[in-house]
Amino acid sequence: MSSLNDYIKFALDIEDHNIVFRNYFYADDLKSKIYEAELIQPACPFCGSVALIHNGHLKTNIRYITANASYPVIIRLLKQRVKCRDCSKRSMAQSSLVNKYCCISNTSKLKILSALTEDRSMTSLAREHNTSVNTVQKILASCSHRFTDSYDYLPEHLAFDEFKGVDRKMHFICLNGETHKVVQILRNRFKKNLLKYFGKFTLKARANVKTVTMDLNFYYQDIIRACFPNAQIIIDRFHMVQMLTRSLNSLRVAVMKKFKKGTREYSLLKSPWKLYLKKFDDLEKIHPRYNWHYKDSLTQEQIVMEGIDCNDILANSYNLLQDFFTALDKHDTKAMKDIIYSKEKVGTLMHKTLLTFRHNLKSVLNGASLPYSNGCLEGFNLNLSIRKKVDKNIVMFLSTFIL
Repeated sequence: MSSLNDYIKFALDIEDHNIVFRNYFYADDLKSKIYEAELIQPACPFCGSVALIHNGHLKTNIRYITANASYPVIIRLLKQRVKCRDCSKRSMAQSSLVNKYCCISNTSKLKILSALTEDRSMTSLAREHNTSVNTVQKILASCSHRFTDSYDYLPEHLAFDEFKGVDRKMHFICLNGETHKVVQILRNRFKKNLLKYFGKFTLKARANVKTVTMDLNFYYQDIIRACFPNAQIIIDRFHMVQMLTRSLNSLRVAVMKKFKKGTREYSLLKSPWKLYLKKFDDLEKIHPRYNWHYKDSLTQEQIVMEGIDCNDILANSYNLLQDFFTALDKHDTKAMKDIIYSKEKVGTLMHKTLLTFRHNLKSVLNGASLPYSNGCLEGFNLNLSIRKKVDKNIVMFLSTFIL
């Protein structure tokens, strides 16, 4: 019997000396493997006396980890009930194998908790570990105190953005602008919820924030001014360039439609449209290539120069965009300010973009002069979209601890 007990303990990696295994077999339906064991109470847990009166057993079926999910391992454990002769108190044998009033082994809980760090659904975890989804949620809830936010500290540099998650809804995300680690993810991006969340932090923690990088979302600025008294707002460089290039592209399409299809001007403005959005210095200027659209051999520089010559407003807008690229690369805030207040005739959409920049001038200039950006957030959000959906159960469950 001793050799069988040692063999089973070695196979299951159980070290509790108070557990004695008696037998093992497959269930009648051949769907699980059952180990029979007894949990002995060696002494009274209250006074330490070994003078005990045995009073039967409590039989529990404990789910244990298994390498083959098709055959769940169940330990049929008989826990001794005893009464102490000295202190007259009753007790029942307990073990580190499983918590009191529980039928899921602690080893199984640790394995489930480790699996929760992976990008998987709770349903698949429950199926693999032969438990229910509610059990997986309870195991996560048992460690919820570790996920509870500390409201005494915030990084000096933050980055705000949103991403599309569960049910195609927009969620709010905040990253550390220096380490690129996630500070918080919230279920939604509503202003009142963001104010409620950041309002929980101490004044010292909120005063510690020096910069917040964001896009041109107007109510984010209200939140920053309300919650972070010492923070500078930084408009992300990517979003500034994106707005200007979209404006130029819209104008290019409008100019192109003024010419008949098949004309040289129409072909120069249509097929090589990406060249108009590139930096002028990156255009090919030496080796011409033949293009069947306009039936000519031209370099990329010649294509762009001939294309913008079709319209003065398009030429002005293109030159303004190139000047903006240069000022942004050189971190020249004076040149950027001159560009924003330029009086050249540009397209309607680009004019509105420049007005937006004027309204947020200080934040836009901060984006040009300071090294922080939302590039880390854009990469993080792209990674989220590649990994498809964030598990709905996890988002809904964690949100109860966040909001």
